[in-house]
Amino acid sequence: MTPKPDRTHIVTEYAKLASEYDSRWSSYIRMTTDATLARMPSELGDVLDVGCGTGAILSRLVDQFPASKLTGVDASSEMLQIAKNRLPPQVELRTGWAEELAFEHSSFDTVVCCNVFHFIRHPDQALQEMLRVLRPGGVIIITDWCDDYLTCKLCDIYLRWSDPSHFRMYGVSEFQQLIEEAGASQVQIQRYKVTWLWGLMTASATKPSVAAGGEASSAS
Repeated sequence: MTPKPDRTHIVTEYAKLASEYDSRWSSYIRMTTDATLARMPSELGDVLDVGCGTGAILSRLVDQFPASKLTGVDASSEMLQIAKNRLPPQVELRTGWAEELAFEHSSFDTVVCCNVFHFIRHPDQALQEMLRVLRPGGVIIITDWCDDYLTCKLCDIYLRWSDPSHFRMYGVSEFQQLIEEAGASQVQIQRYKVTWLWGLMTASATKPSVAAGGEASSAS
């Protein structure tokens, strides 16, 4: 897959970071993974992890939900290779982008996305794709940096200037609007700190079971 010009920096950066990513960011990965898992449903069904990286969340789900079919997609083949080495073979891993998920409509019961959204160039398309591959009544769980916190806001400004792989952060109200406009319902967002400086938010939303006219809905 040849990356589009505005994606090249992401692929290049994570090709370099892959071998040391888990050790370099171990505390951060543990805290954000814990926070995300704590806000996921008790029953997950089939799960897609968008931007799965080295498989931190999937490796936890393998133990907690052995009956679930688990799938991960990430833009970096180098990160996926590390995920492949740590995960059992029944976990399916694919190279891909959040805006272009190569799965059939209504393939999953749960879509999770952790520490990825600030890289996504077309958030509306990504959210529509996540809803498209969800079954009616399925749940999206998204954890990302929260622009409502001053340290995050300042970091966002700096990264937009200095890091071509970074796109932008969102605050709670703007993120809720994005998710609702994509067609999700029952949107709930929790904002919290994982250190005294750094703040996150986790959004959960549902794909409506029935659309206007009585037919099962699907985003396109």
